[in-house]
Formats: sequence, structure tokens, C-alpha cells
Amino acid sequence: MKLSSRKQIASLSKFKSDQFLTTSFYLNSDKSHLTKKQITLSIKNLLNNYKTTVEKANLGKKKTESLRQDLDKISRFCKENLNSHTLAGLALFSCGKEKFWEVFELPNPPRNRILMDQDPYVRPLSAILNEHRRICLLVFDRKEAKWYDLFMGEISLLDQMEGDVPSKVREGGWEGYESKRIERHIATHLHDYFKEMAKKTFTLFKANNFEWFFLGCNDEYGQEFGPLLHPYLQKRLKARLRSKPGNHMNHILKEASTLEKKLKDQEDKQILDHYISVLKKGGLAISGLKDTLRSLNQGGVQTLLITRYFSKPGKACPKCDFLFVDEIKCPSCLRKTEPLMDVIDEAVESAMDKKAHVIHMDPPSKLSRYGDIGALLRYKT
Repeated sequence: MKLSSRKQIASLSKFKSDQFLTTSFYLNSDKSHLTKKQITLSIKNLLNNYKTTVEKANLGKKKTESLRQDLDKISRFCKENLNSHTLAGLALFSCGKEKFWEVFELPNPPRNRILMDQDPYVRPLSAILNEHRRICLLVFDRKEAKWYDLFMGEISLLDQMEGDVPSKVREGGWEGYESKRIERHIATHLHDYFKEMAKKTFTLFKANNFEWFFLGCNDEYGQEFGPLLHPYLQKRLKARLRSKPGNHMNHILKEASTLEKKLKDQEDKQILDHYISVLKKGGLAISGLKDTLRSLNQGGVQTLLITRYFSKPGKACPKCDFLFVDEIKCPSCLRKTEPLMDVIDEAVESAMDKKAHVIHMDPPSKLSRYGDIGALLRYKT
């Protein structure tokens, strides 16, 4: 299935086997930059290295056998589906003995990796979702209006409407009164057309949970149409497009995607600058892995900021699910903690479970000065 929502990640992260390990496999399958031979070689190297790791791990017969099943299934899936796979990335999750198997097609290429852990490694999925917003696009002129849904690099036509606005006609009459009457008539039709578009846009927004709104029309129409939008939509109007209703969908997608990337970069910079400002003032912010995990354990994290690809081993309490850097025993229940290959991935899952926002910053960024991880807080912890 295609990665399309945080609900998918939340559902995936709930899987955990008490007896066996789960294999997480990520592949850059972007054929616009890689040849089939290069992708095939990457798969071969990943699986061979993983096989060696499994054999050397001395995990016991049953766990090892389960991981071998994962290898076989992943290898078979890649052989059978690589030719038909068209998206930029692939994520596979398997636990052979538990008969657990999930496939995600990704719109962005992930870093090639394969690893084993108690549960699926979902951090790359969160990072990819963080790159995209669900956007409503409206492009219109006096003859027609079209609404599009843009998400994860894909665009689809939502709705369309024909305009019933008379053409401008110059007509004489006594001292031009007839011309003025026709102009008023056209203006009334145009205003009614705009009002109907604004109403339909708000209806589509509520039905599809859009985050941003992009508008494509000439400046004259935009000045009249803008004030007719619901205040909720006016706040979410993020960009103006040059595209017109007659443009091909791919043309609109290219322009809108470029604007989305630019806006996302600006948004991340603003959030990071705000975080650093709050941190320096001693406000509701925390930096560094140890303090961030402590705040996360206490439910105080509102926004978690992480440098992309930053990873660290850590510890977890099997009873409280608290995360630590190096605690031997959980301070809360005094139970012995268990090792984690990547505590950052667990931190992402914990943040999502607690309804916190997760932001992955592309390196290099100012976040590296603060330990590559930090958080804006709901309250002091």
C-alpha cells in the first residue's frame, strides 16, 4: 500500500512480538536516478550483510529461523515486484514466525537499510510524511474552476464547475447607460460565481482534511475572490499559482510541488529559530538526548525536533515503556532496562503516541549545536 497517513504508521508501530524480532527493510528504488542494476545490487548487498549479521548474533534457533524467513520473503518480493514498482522508495516489514508482513510504497527515496528490532522501525516513514502537506488546489477563470487534491507527490481532480458568466460586451445606448447596465449584470454574475466557488472550496476542505490551500487565478479575480473565502481558508491560503484550468495536470503538479517544498523549508526554519529563541530564554524548550527523553517520558513534549539520520543506541523499560540513554534500571519501577539499537526511532514512536508533532531537520542545521535533538514543551518537566 502507499504511505499516506500517520494512522498507518501508528498502526504499524503497535506490532510487537514478545518472542521474535521484526525485520525492517528500506530501499531507494528511484528509477529516475538509479538503474535497475544498481537497485538490484543494493538489494543483494543489504540482504547478504543482514544474513551475516543474523548468523553472528547467536539469537537462538527460533529467532534465527524467523529472521531467515524474513530474508527469504523480502528477497522473493523484490525479485517479483521490482520491475513493476514505480515509486521512489520501498519499505517492507516482516516477522516470519508471527506471520506479520507489511509493504509500503514511498514517494520519497529512503536511505538503504535493513535491521532487526522488537518492533518495526518507523522513523523513516515519519520523516517522509513530514515532507508533505495535504493541499487543496483551486485554479479558475471566468469559464471554469477545478479543484485538485495534492498529497505525497500525487495529484487528483476533486471537482470542477463551469462558470455562467457572460462575456464582456460593449454596447452603446443613451449616454452609455446600456453599457453600464451590462457591466453591472456581468459583475453580479461574476460575484455569484465566486461565492459559489468559495462555498464549494470550504465544503471540500472539511471533507478532505486539507492543511494548505493554493489558489490559481489572475490578480483581478483573486482580489475579489479572496474576501469571500471562509476565514478558516484565508488563514490556510499559502501560495498563488500561475497555472490555469486549461493546463495539464502534470504542469499544475510541478508548479505546486515546487511551492510546497519552498514553503516547507521556510516553515521548518521558522520553527527551528523559534525553538532556539525559547531555549535561550529558558522557556518551554529542552535540548540534548537525555533531557529530551526525560521530558518525553513525562508527557511534556509538544514538538519533537530531530536531525534526519541521527541515531543512538539506548535503553527502554519493558514495563513503563520509558526511554533512557544508559539507565540500567528504570527509576520508576526499578525494573532492569532492555537495550535498543536506536532509541531515536523509539522516541519518534513515543512522541506520535502522545500526539506530539515530530519534525525531521535536514542536516546541516542549527539543531546540531544542541545535540541533534530537542523539544518544545507543553509544560516544564
